[in-house]
Amino acid sequence: MLDKLDALEKKYEELNLQLSDADVLSDQELYQKLAIAHAELQEIVTKYGEYKTVMEELDEVRTMLGENEEPEFGEMLQEEIASLEEQQEKLEEELQLLLLPKDPNDEKNVIVEIRAGTGGDEAALFAGTLFRMYSRYAETQRWGVEILSSSPTELGGFKEVIFMVEGKGAYSRLKYESGVHRVQRIPTTESGGRIHTSTATVAVLPEAEEVELHIEPSDLRIDVYRSSGPGGQSVNTTDSAVRVTHIPTGLVVSCQDEKSQHKNKDKALKILRARLYDQLQEEAEREQAAERRSQVGTGDRSERIRTYNFPQGRITDHRIGLTLYKLDLVVDGDLDEVIDALIQADQVEKLKTIAESYNE
Repeated sequence: MLDKLDALEKKYEELNLQLSDADVLSDQELYQKLAIAHAELQEIVTKYGEYKTVMEELDEVRTMLGENEEPEFGEMLQEEIASLEEQQEKLEEELQLLLLPKDPNDEKNVIVEIRAGTGGDEAALFAGTLFRMYSRYAETQRWGVEILSSSPTELGGFKEVIFMVEGKGAYSRLKYESGVHRVQRIPTTESGGRIHTSTATVAVLPEAEEVELHIEPSDLRIDVYRSSGPGGQSVNTTDSAVRVTHIPTGLVVSCQDEKSQHKNKDKALKILRARLYDQLQEEAEREQAAERRSQVGTGDRSERIRTYNFPQGRITDHRIGLTLYKLDLVVDGDLDEVIDALIQADQVEKLKTIAESYNE
């Protein structure tokens, strides 16, 4: 670890010199590139500086203890050594986490797709519950939420709802939500008071910019039609709904929420671009099987990840064995405790993988 930190510190110093070079200052594109690399290294280099200071102090105090002959002063030195060793351990843990490979998508906006699964009307209502949960969580983070496409039901749920969450670090917090969510509760439609089990599927996709993923216009087939509401009735007299088909992959995206055909097309293309980008990522991850195994359920949408038990007020995340009896708060958007636990578990798994690779 120390060799890697020394190399990063050296790289940081080189970047410092380059950023003050007149030739670099005159080339804005190069300057921006180097400034980003410099900023990415700053936290870990600063933390490494703290670590080296603690180690120097530890060496000095240990030397003083070896030369000391006064019992009382020796006790004081022992206490200082214990305090510095505690700082050393804490800094080593922090440095290990900072050395973990960064997910290039972490700072991106996300597109979240929620689809009702098994359970009929109750599954659609649960999809609506999840949408409100994520919307309220986004509010607490001061992120923006925009519905891109939705298929509402007459009872107020959704067969499907696709929305964008815009904000710094949105993907880093929400990426663990992909998978099958299960609910156990008494539906409002149930007169006998029986508990039903229903599911909804959540997919969290990082937003893909046009510069990251160019789609050839010739690869698209765009159809327009009249939008419809719950039950299939027409809600517009013009052909404003848009269906976009990506011919090479067969992916199809439909949008009809806006009255403007142009806006529906833009939203459909955002969703399509995110899905194509997600496909490319999945292919790359399949080629990196070890990295995939070290992740805490961030992608497999067939995996049942969480159960929401309303009669008992209990939420359980099956991936990490976390159970909380605060379901009412969680579905009202208080997701931080669950997400923080998932992030910590993910970091532990990745650290294990790195440690195993060192031992091989």
